Amino acid sequence: MTTAVHSQSEYRNLPLLCLTESANNPRTTFDDKALDELAESIKAQGVLSPLVVRPKGGHSYEIVAGARRYRAAQRAGLEYVPVRIAELSDAQAVEVSIVENLQRRDVHPLDEANGYVALLRLDYSIEQIASKCGKSAAYVTARTRLAQLAPVVVEAFSKDEIGVGHALLLAKLQPEQQEQALAACYQEAYGNGSKTKRILLPVRHLQQWIEHNILLELAAAPFSKEDAQLVPEAGSCLECPKRTGHNVLLFDGISPRHDSCSDPNCYAAKLEMHVKQTVAAKPKLVQISTAYGKPTEGSAAIPRNKYVEIREDKPQKKEQRDWPEYKNCKSTTEAIVTEGSEKGELRKVCADPNCAVHHPKRQLSKADAAFKAEREKQHREEAIAQTTGLRVLKAIGEAVPVRLMKRDLLFAVERLTAMLDERKLAILIRQHEIAKSKDTASPTKLLAAFLPKAEESKLGRILVETVILLSMRTDTDTVKVLRDAAQTYKVDIEAISAKVKQEFAEKEKAKSAKKAAPKPPAKAAKKTAA
Repeated sequence: MTTAVHSQSEYRNLPLLCLTESANNPRTTFDDKALDELAESIKAQGVLSPLVVRPKGGHSYEIVAGARRYRAAQRAGLEYVPVRIAELSDAQAVEVSIVENLQRRDVHPLDEANGYVALLRLDYSIEQIASKCGKSAAYVTARTRLAQLAPVVVEAFSKDEIGVGHALLLAKLQPEQQEQALAACYQEAYGNGSKTKRILLPVRHLQQWIEHNILLELAAAPFSKEDAQLVPEAGSCLECPKRTGHNVLLFDGISPRHDSCSDPNCYAAKLEMHVKQTVAAKPKLVQISTAYGKPTEGSAAIPRNKYVEIREDKPQKKEQRDWPEYKNCKSTTEAIVTEGSEKGELRKVCADPNCAVHHPKRQLSKADAAFKAEREKQHREEAIAQTTGLRVLKAIGEAVPVRLMKRDLLFAVERLTAMLDERKLAILIRQHEIAKSKDTASPTKLLAAFLPKAEESKLGRILVETVILLSMRTDTDTVKVLRDAAQTYKVDIEAISAKVKQEFAEKEKAKSAKKAAPKPPAKAAKKTAA
């Protein structure tokens, strides 16, 4: 690798007609407005920084660095420009052109990425590129990934339909997921029932979408992360550059708490192979599905309604001791989930339809024919009403946009908050400072007046808080719901708890100090009062 140019240089003015642009210039994007501004500056002050060129035979010279100044000089109507002529090999010319262009502020990130990749091909390391261009290694690594963007993402980025922050996040994904994630960058805005425009969402929204929809937490994977032969072409997860914990530079700022896989297809292939190997090693394993209803054609998996899963934990309440899932029987056997969620995990189940413990036969009713007919009629009417309700609910669901607008959030919030009792409503009122000191209305009326005027972000927050409050039926529920919500929204409960304890301790300390302070003498107090 050539890291420096030691050739002799000569400075002179050359005609523009003698100069040609290099095909190796990493800059492919030129902003017309910026070129016009530079041309005006050149008209007033001339070309202040000489172009770097190299001889190409005869009176022809190739521009190694300065294509933008060359184009602006043409627009300014110049005939000659100052140049530095250097004897450079092809490799040296490529290096000088790339490094010189990458050090400029106005280069497009896609051109910047292609420049870094070209330097990598010239045997530069990430660290050497970072040092030459005055960037961090993490910055260079993230930028090189832009060269691997899917064509549809490149087009959106080139048209400024997404920002560089969105592009950098999308570049961390596999090409198959990039197009799907690109759609998550936008929100469709509707007016009068028809689509009006597409709104670009903040980068943090895309980051959260990727963490929840693309990245798969490896700690929960049932297969061995160390096994390089599970899927030979994929290798071990420990050495995989698509693992967030392994490629720290690339995945900087994403999935900070969990070591995750960024390639769902590879994850699925390993999961499928793990299931096949486990079933082959244990032919007597019962295959089960976590889904209800009929299994897929040709599937050996038993649907959820045909087996009872035996729980490993002990009953927490007395009445739970008689529940079938806490009991073993002679038909209890080991099973593996081969379809649905939690695929690949082992379970203990009873799938014997004749088991008196887990599948007791129901006693037939001894009601007379008239009673049976009436009951069947009621069942039919209930079924009709239920089916109608489900169809209406489905139609409503299909009418809901991909991303909720204010009307949708308001609809949900108004109905959910109506289910809260006065105490929980008062919590919401305090949380969002809805009540003023002079307000005497009830919490219900205060909230009803506040919600229609609230912004979408506020409604979204109240929606989540209301769901949490509705889930808090007992003290045990409260702890569990808050921990689940904290995990979903990445809230550090321990840190908050420690801070609250510290605040209470400080209050107690101040209170104790106040009690211990000596009281002023009675006479002095009277004089002061006088």
